[in-house]
Amino acid sequence: MRSYATESRLGAARTPLILGPSAIVVGITAAICYTLYTDSKAPAAAAEAATDKVKSASTEPPKTFTGGDQGFIDLKLSEVSDINHNVKRLRFELPDKDAVSGLTVASALITKYKSQDMEKPVIRPYTPISDEDERGYLDLLIKRYPNGPMSEHMHSMTPGQRLDFKGPIPKYQWSTNKHNHIALIAGGTGITPMFQLTRRIFKDPAEKTKVTLVFANVGEEDILLKKEFERLENEYPNRFRAFYTLDTPPQSWPYGTGYVTKELLEKVIPGPKEENVKVFVCGPPGMYKAISGMKKSPQDQGELSGILKELGYSEEQVYKF
Repeated sequence: MRSYATESRLGAARTPLILGPSAIVVGITAAICYTLYTDSKAPAAAAEAATDKVKSASTEPPKTFTGGDQGFIDLKLSEVSDINHNVKRLRFELPDKDAVSGLTVASALITKYKSQDMEKPVIRPYTPISDEDERGYLDLLIKRYPNGPMSEHMHSMTPGQRLDFKGPIPKYQWSTNKHNHIALIAGGTGITPMFQLTRRIFKDPAEKTKVTLVFANVGEEDILLKKEFERLENEYPNRFRAFYTLDTPPQSWPYGTGYVTKELLEKVIPGPKEENVKVFVCGPPGMYKAISGMKKSPQDQGELSGILKELGYSEEQVYKF
């Protein structure tokens, strides 16, 4: 295990077990002085046009999802791409091409689907992987589970079909530098809320939070968003590091093998006695049971148990997505 780097090493070589999306900050600048002072024929019109341009650039975009009593909104599927043998990336269009989703970090959306032979609709939560500032669309990573009615339906969808969404469903409210160091322990598609949180942190130039990711999967092809995390580690080696482990690694796999263990976590994540740390967990039921214990409900985190309790973390230091 290596410690965090003390300076940025953009493009540096990675150490085994350490990999790492980069934050993108988009600025809009309007140059209006020349127009105002040279167009003597219509100074008022030039000033008005310049003012409108500034207003357009600074106006906050409309939000598609506003919560409360809004109800479900059906979105049209516009693009589908295969990520691996059982995961697809689905892009849904927002009704207003200039609107954003309305999600905050961390929050999710719930989807609803009901076929003609179903007595009740199927409802499932998902965390988009697209940036909250993206206008006109949102992206989901969907893993197909055998006999999973929602995931199987979404994998069968083709562009032009529609699906019901509602939200945002608030999870963990983040603010700049809320914690000194956070650990993200994820399995499979449980990586999506971790990616949402990580993206929010590293797009904020005022952030100083360190992030450690432990990501468990079955096989190498199951590692989602790997390139995004690699870029992130290369840009912020002093603040981000990722540890990968596989149940069934290939012969040439140079990183971790097996399940997430007490020994691994004790070695790589911030300890419970460090100042202002937080550990986030998201994955399949077996991971929850082993690492932190299960949630009782979306509103009830349940009792802390498992490896994190054995390592001395308190319930206040752990959040289960």
